[in-house]
Amino acid sequence: MSTTASDPLATLGALPGVPDAVDSVRKAVDRVYGHRVMRRRSNEVTAEAALRGSRGSAALAGADWNLEEVRRRTDFSGEDEARTVGAALRLTAEAGQLLSIWRQSPLRVLARLHLVAAGGAAPDDAVGRPRLAGEPVDEPLIEAPLPGAEEVAGRLEGLSQLIIAGSAAPALVTAAVVHGELLALRPFGSHNGLVARTAERVVLIGSGLDPKSICPAEVGHAEQGRAAYVAAFEGYTTGTPEGVAAWIAHCGRSVELGVRESTAVCEALQRGAA
Repeated sequence: MSTTASDPLATLGALPGVPDAVDSVRKAVDRVYGHRVMRRRSNEVTAEAALRGSRGSAALAGADWNLEEVRRRTDFSGEDEARTVGAALRLTAEAGQLLSIWRQSPLRVLARLHLVAAGGAAPDDAVGRPRLAGEPVDEPLIEAPLPGAEEVAGRLEGLSQLIIAGSAAPALVTAAVVHGELLALRPFGSHNGLVARTAERVVLIGSGLDPKSICPAEVGHAEQGRAAYVAAFEGYTTGTPEGVAAWIAHCGRSVELGVRESTAVCEALQRGAA
């Protein structure tokens, strides 16, 4: 598919600085996939990446637990932070089950992700559907103006059509746009950040960039910090080429930091096996 107005995601891929970010991410991903540990113990790396990615996403949502606490806990009911961590863990586990549906029905996947995230914590009639006019949104990290329900429905449909149509854009670009749009829209009454970061994960896996899900961008988003995350997102919401390119680059750096995390896991496994 050519880079034309009919393929807006591919057009974004040509923004200044974005090709360099895409190339840097691809090289980083290739390096970790080439690690000798991946030949025999990739399932262990995937499991550890899932845990660390969940921890990172929960941290951005206000539940900044250390990794060992996430690993140790079995009960995620009760206080708000525990429920947030539990939601992040459930979403990460669910992401890999939805790849075959995503390209045909992304809105169905988003509804499923919200259902999984809510886990019975929201009123039944508000779970798994975009919010209606006048319904509140609980997303304290993001303070950008909240689009109305009608705008949300239209932009979700537009995003869905872009995904279904396919694009020549690199996976990083598509993942960053999906993530940014969902944060901007906050289509559900709760858990929008968690859902947005999981949708980014779904795109990175389903595109073939990270088929074994060992490059958790959520780790990098958390490592760069909430302030940097919000600042990059605010650039995206401006709609300017510079702002959108900066958001894509931020997401690319997050993937690279996720790669670094999984490379460290590979090194630890290798030392243990030596």
